[in-house]
Amino acid sequence: MSKKKLVVLTGAGISAESGLKTFRDTDGLWEGYNVYEVATPRGFATNPKLVLDFYNMRRRDVVNAKPNAAHIGLAELENDFDVQIITQNVDDLHERAGSKHVLHLHGEIFKMRSVNNAFKTYEIRGDINVGDIAEDGSQLRPFIVWFEEEVPMLPTAIQIVQTADILVIIGTSLQVYPAAGLVNYAKRSIPKFIIDKKIPYTSSLQNLTTIEKTACDGIKVLVEKLNH
Repeated sequence: MSKKKLVVLTGAGISAESGLKTFRDTDGLWEGYNVYEVATPRGFATNPKLVLDFYNMRRRDVVNAKPNAAHIGLAELENDFDVQIITQNVDDLHERAGSKHVLHLHGEIFKMRSVNNAFKTYEIRGDINVGDIAEDGSQLRPFIVWFEEEVPMLPTAIQIVQTADILVIIGTSLQVYPAAGLVNYAKRSIPKFIIDKKIPYTSSLQNLTTIEKTACDGIKVLVEKLNH
């Protein structure tokens, strides 16, 4: 018998318990930085060193972070379900926890790309500096989808959500579009779960179970509910 397809949409809240600050927390890593200075093509064009240094710090943070119980719990669900994770996060904690099918909507912190070609990527573990050049002669930049840029993986993510037998949403405010709109592509009839310490407003979802807990505590509840 084939396994049910469990599609999980994760946001910054799942990595917060690994010590990676979230985008919208009051003490979030963006505080002290204007988002438009460090997360837009305009900001990069204006001050590339500021932007590169900002993501170099983020990369170091991820190197030092470890997967938490929520990441590990999702990986273990692969024993019983066909788990497909769609994450808004740029860290690799899902992969390090053992999840095999992870789609990164907003890019990956351990990759860099040519300014001229969004699909020409290179692995990066250290820092990117001004003057680091891709094969095509253009400056290298983080492989991150910034505000005001298209989300190239969105069509693939939509297809995955459309085929879900169960949809789980963990640690996302459902406020950053177009990612937040993904939930609307799920079949109306399937069971849906939201895990968040503050459940976001969702008027459109049917068959919804809310679990108002942190990601690590909420995963335990989710596993119990899925096994009943």
